[in-house]
Amino acid sequence: MEATNDIEKKYKKWIVILSIAIPLVVAALFGIKLEGVKPLTFLPPIYATINGITAVLLIAAVIAIKNKKIKLHETLMKICIALSVAFLAMYVAYHMTSTSTEFKNPDKLIRGIYFFILISHIVLSIAIIPLVLITYVKALAKRFDKHKKIAKITFPIWLYVAVTGVVVYVMISPYYKTAEELLNAAQ
Repeated sequence: MEATNDIEKKYKKWIVILSIAIPLVVAALFGIKLEGVKPLTFLPPIYATINGITAVLLIAAVIAIKNKKIKLHETLMKICIALSVAFLAMYVAYHMTSTSTEFKNPDKLIRGIYFFILISHIVLSIAIIPLVLITYVKALAKRFDKHKKIAKITFPIWLYVAVTGVVVYVMISPYYKTAEELLNAAQ
């Protein structure tokens, strides 16, 4: 039991640091535009697909653990974490090279739905960081009773973030400009 507490203590400061640093760094990087770099306009459909794959794998991981396929569950969860990191890197790269896309649908109801989904997605994507990390560390520490308890909170929020990432992309994708359009507008 003492070794498991050491694992949790070891990672506690990292969970706090990452939970604060990631949103702050992402916010700071939004203010940086890389000049002379071709806009990475091909990334949004890729990172939206990553969100979709993450959602499917999260569901598969829950099914795996309910069927007592522990190793499969563990592998799927590690893949989900890796996909989330890849998503974040691509998301930041896109926003550092491209101007933000405006949601131009004039319908007030559709706009309201879009902004509700977008804002809840952003807020929960920040909240999910410590939840995923804590859930993962509980498993590393073999505190499966605590892992299961927090996973029941983490899973639906992470799934919501993954699914709404796809929904936000689908809703705004008609308004994306291609790299060629952006370059022509700049000239």
